Amino acid sequence: FNVTEEKFVLDTLAGCIEYKSLLDVVVDAFFVRDGRYCLISERNLYIVICYLATFQLEELGLQHFSRIVKSLDTAKMQKFLRFFFNALYLNTWIKDEWSQFYDSLYVKENWIDPLLRWQPKVQQLIEQLTDILSNRTTTVKSSTITQPKEFNLTVPKPRAIPIPLPIPLLEKRPPVPPSTYKPPKEKKQLEEIKTKNRRKAEVSQQLFLIAVTKYLFIPFTGRMRQYKCIITLSQSASCSYQALLFTYLLVLVSYLCTDNIPIKLNAAAILREGALYQRKMEQELKRIENLLRGAGDPSEFLEWQKQMRGKDLEEQLAEIECRRLQGKLSHEEAVLAHQNVIQENKKKADLMREEKAELMHRYAEKRLQEQKEMRDLVEQVVEGHKNAKQAKIKLQKYKQRIVQEVCEENRELLRQALEEEEEKLRKRYELIQQIRAIESLPSIRHKFVDLTETGGHGLICEMSIVELRERLALLREAQKAAEEEKRDQIIHEKQAKEQLLLDKLDQISLFRAQLGRAAALKQEEKKRKSQSGERPMKDERILNLQKKIVEKTTERKKQAGLL
Repeated sequence: FNVTEEKFVLDTLAGCIEYKSLLDVVVDAFFVRDGRYCLISERNLYIVICYLATFQLEELGLQHFSRIVKSLDTAKMQKFLRFFFNALYLNTWIKDEWSQFYDSLYVKENWIDPLLRWQPKVQQLIEQLTDILSNRTTTVKSSTITQPKEFNLTVPKPRAIPIPLPIPLLEKRPPVPPSTYKPPKEKKQLEEIKTKNRRKAEVSQQLFLIAVTKYLFIPFTGRMRQYKCIITLSQSASCSYQALLFTYLLVLVSYLCTDNIPIKLNAAAILREGALYQRKMEQELKRIENLLRGAGDPSEFLEWQKQMRGKDLEEQLAEIECRRLQGKLSHEEAVLAHQNVIQENKKKADLMREEKAELMHRYAEKRLQEQKEMRDLVEQVVEGHKNAKQAKIKLQKYKQRIVQEVCEENRELLRQALEEEEEKLRKRYELIQQIRAIESLPSIRHKFVDLTETGGHGLICEMSIVELRERLALLREAQKAAEEEKRDQIIHEKQAKEQLLLDKLDQISLFRAQLGRAAALKQEEKKRKSQSGERPMKDERILNLQKKIVEKTTERKKQAGLL
């Protein structure tokens, strides 16, 4: 487009968007009445012609308008113009529909009157279009009969007779080896191994039974080591399930009798118990060293401390019993106080009922007085409504005047907005043209890369891709060597830890045996002391509180019977 044509197209597009509501009224009615058989895809064509006839006919002139119309389909334009320039339609429903969007006076002066003025000239154009349609002759093309022709196919060459292939001769099969019909050597070897294992199992079973009988008749101190030997023998021997179960039951019964049941410990438990026994051993060594230097034996002090703690415990128990009885006594007193409060509340409720009746009487008198005042107020409001109608009419006239002023301002603002939008569209079109020109220039897409060259950025640490790969390979080798060294270190640490745990287990077994003996001696001393112990006496405070509780309960029951 040149500049004038581009401006005309943009003005037409902006006008169709601005007055879309008005144009839709006419085009929708056309499709309902005269254009029932027209295509919906041609809707935009009718909208543009309607806009040019309504808003641009003065600027274009009838000559340009008729040129545009004649360049389109004659039948469609003749039908639409005859519908749109109908004087009855313009003065009736088109005017009424447009008046819903704009002021009726503005619609009549600016749009309806110009269309009626151009109506005679446009009518001549419509008659020209009808003449063109009537003089159009339809020429029927005579159909030609198709004559069949033979296909021009290439003649195939004669095929050569294939040479027969020679029949292959079968190779001689090797004879069956004589070892197929002989038993294998592995079977004999397996049978010999089975017999040897059976003999070993019988020997180990006999050793296992001997160890069990010895275990049941040896003293308690040596049973721990003997128990481990029995377990190893039972696992190595190929005994039956019933025999193994019987032996395990015997060992379990003996351990239940001795109160020294083995417990499976993890690494943390072994180290924790070993540290505990180590601290106890250090404390005992320190105590013996102090005794050798001349220090006193703290056994008498510990005995006195134990007696004093027993007395303190008895006093604490007595104090707890006193507190419990005091709580029970306070509960009885609270129940009595609650019963007294209930009686007082009953008296207060009677007084409240009397006061309520008096207040209701006063409230009824007050409501009667308020109803009289409301009647007087309603009469005054009715008189005020009569005067308000005149003020409402004046306010309506004032609002209509303001609306007219606002409509004029809106038209001016709309015109300015359209001018700004046209300027933006023009700049955007120029920018698109520049971008397309830049994109049309050829560009070099392939770039050849040399892996041995550096990037050329001028940095000290710059290197090529080949050098980078070599350094990465060296780093991977160093990392693998470090991993191997760390793996060997972990294996050595693990072996040292296992040896430490085994030593700790031996130490723990010795300490447990000694502690078991000491516990048995202490238990016998406790039994002797419990037989010769004295019975504790009750405190006087407890007896007094029990008497008070009995008195309060009897008083509460009497009060409940009265209620």
